[in-house]
Amino acid sequence: MASLNSAPRSLEAEKDRPFDSILNFRDVGKTINAFLGKKHVAEGRIFRSARPDDATMSDRRRLKEEYGIKTIMDLRTVTEHANQAKKRDADLNIPTIIQSNDALTEPVKIPGMEYLEVNVNGKGFERSLLWQLSTWNIAKLITLMALGYRMEAISILGKNVMQPRGLIGLGYDSIDACGSEIAEALRAFCSASNFGILVHCTQGKDRTGLVVAMVLFLLEVPIAAMTADYVMSERELLPERESRLEEIRSIGLTDDFAACPGDWIEKMHVHLQGKYGGAKEYCNKIGFAEEEQAVLIDLLKG
Repeated sequence: MASLNSAPRSLEAEKDRPFDSILNFRDVGKTINAFLGKKHVAEGRIFRSARPDDATMSDRRRLKEEYGIKTIMDLRTVTEHANQAKKRDADLNIPTIIQSNDALTEPVKIPGMEYLEVNVNGKGFERSLLWQLSTWNIAKLITLMALGYRMEAISILGKNVMQPRGLIGLGYDSIDACGSEIAEALRAFCSASNFGILVHCTQGKDRTGLVVAMVLFLLEVPIAAMTADYVMSERELLPERESRLEEIRSIGLTDDFAACPGDWIEKMHVHLQGKYGGAKEYCNKIGFAEEEQAVLIDLLKG
């Protein structure tokens, strides 16, 4: 009898083991259900993490074989992709790094995975930030972009718009300006063949948090459970806090952008209710129709 029961326990223990090079990873359904003490969200279907670019060969195998992930949804910007490519190229010139992670010589995209790239903070979001700048700063930004100084240009937005808005204000801006991108992301959850889906941005907390929150709002998950899942990211990202702070500071933001405000989920909920009448009404407005919402709910409800 002991041998019959050992395999499931071993599998669960393996799943609980941290990844080598993927931070902030979790099964959202499992996290929500554990908080609630009952099954409210389907498990093994929606996952979240920080960027998996440096996943080791073991990490890649585990994503596919242990967690059954078939689709990776990448919410990052063009600039973030370019910066990550530069970092990877630099790492390939350091023998000790290659020795510690032989997957760096492999393609970034994991063979056998479907990739869905949704720049959730795309053109609409950029325009919404741009028009909050003074005329002088707009001129400076355009000049820097034309000269190829993209990061310096972004830092103007960081210091003058993003920092004053804060994580909560930027969450509002994303909801208001990124409807088409959010709808595109949500549609991925309407096809059973896409599951399991791993959603990530850079840190896996804010843009990822917004997309995951929209799914959970539609599933009518209690705010307390959603908040518990969201704030987990702050602890899960601690191993790379210093390097992530450098990235944050490079675009003119302060260290509080590495945090997870405890009222972030509640504030997004209040914004959706106050401005749109709720998450379902918001989804109708952005083109994610009631029929699609019903399919998503049916596939992801516990």
